[in-house]
Amino acid sequence: MARIVIEGAHVATLDPARREFVGHVVADGNRLVAVGPGPAPAYDDARVLDGRGCLVTPGFVNTHHHLYQWVTRGLAVDSTLFGWLTTLYPVWARITEESVYVAAQASLAQLALTGCTTAADHHYVFPRGGGDLLAAEITAAQEIGLRFHPARGSMDRGQKDGGLPPDSVVEDRDEILAATEAAIERWHDPSPDSMLQLVVAPCSPFSVSGELMRESAELARRHGVHLHTHLAETTDETEWCRATYGCTPLEYADQLGWTGPDVWFAHGIHFDDAEIKHLGSTRTGVAHCPSSNARLGAGIARTADLRAAGAPVGLGVDGTASNESGSLIEELRHALLFARARGGPQALTVRAALEMATLDGARILGRANDLGSLEPGKLADVAVWNLNTLPHAGLPDPVAALVLGSPPPLALLLANGRPVVEHDVLLTADEATLASAAARTQALLTADIR
Repeated sequence: MARIVIEGAHVATLDPARREFVGHVVADGNRLVAVGPGPAPAYDDARVLDGRGCLVTPGFVNTHHHLYQWVTRGLAVDSTLFGWLTTLYPVWARITEESVYVAAQASLAQLALTGCTTAADHHYVFPRGGGDLLAAEITAAQEIGLRFHPARGSMDRGQKDGGLPPDSVVEDRDEILAATEAAIERWHDPSPDSMLQLVVAPCSPFSVSGELMRESAELARRHGVHLHTHLAETTDETEWCRATYGCTPLEYADQLGWTGPDVWFAHGIHFDDAEIKHLGSTRTGVAHCPSSNARLGAGIARTADLRAAGAPVGLGVDGTASNESGSLIEELRHALLFARARGGPQALTVRAALEMATLDGARILGRANDLGSLEPGKLADVAVWNLNTLPHAGLPDPVAALVLGSPPPLALLLANGRPVVEHDVLLTADEATLASAAARTQALLTADIR
């Protein structure tokens, strides 16, 4: 990896002082070695990028996704969450190692093209005979070049047990725990430079037994890995938990050991004041997925209240079957606008939205020591946004231009010091080939419901 110098750009560091300046960022291998105002130190062997008119930010962190859903987009477009799931579960029951690989490549490529350098994926559908689905998406991430946190999901409560998923995609609890532990032992790299860290992630209260939730938490803590699940996404879920367990989804999760700084929940829309206070006091994280939540009419998470309480809130695209664009940069704008629509013009600032996309996401994944800000010694995950464009011309605040304006093109995206996107072109795969493969795969999976 060559030494790369970005010179003359507006730099939003997200460091503890939240410094911003016109200056330089220098990556040497996979680490940042210099970040500061003014000209960069002189190097004999560096590649120099003219950053004038550009904004440099940390690479974005996507805290919740379902990569496999890229090949099931555009279905049940007017349904609620439960209706959408009922339509799509039979389709997802057909996924294979090949279709997951194709979908993951396309999803990760789109994430890279929208500023993402670290992606957490929640994969919980494992049809029998489908092959090694986790390996398929890990291979795709390695090829596209993003830092990857695959969450080994699971479901052990199918339709015969009163759950939503078809029985063909649920697994036996012992089988799940054994497969999850084997995945951690095979794939998880706990090192500071890690490109691959595993997460333990039962799907949701209405598709997973309490025993599996509790034993999964014990397994994760035994191995020192993080925990993730869906929670409090819809009012239907709250009503179901009250009817089934006599408590709210968060009360249920808390009883099973599912709060703390090693836990984050996807969505977290329907928390009351006391629950938000509890999430803050335990430093339990939330992956905010504004576009998907709006697409499914699930509601708007109380992001300002969660942040004020001390709960880290990151951003997530969610699956592209409920967010067909799959763009992480769009989530910054939507997070800001929805927070203000709910709580007024001071509810969320443009810089708070950028923090959610970067440093807060790194905190949720347990990577804040090495990711989420531009500081010497941190990993070289860097996005250079070209604001020399008609939509951004004349906007005086580069951060506001990024968050409120049209998504700008990427002059450069570095993941672990390696260029992944340059001049808005993906370097690690051919976009046309990915698009063609995804279209063919979706046609085969969904032929009988079109």
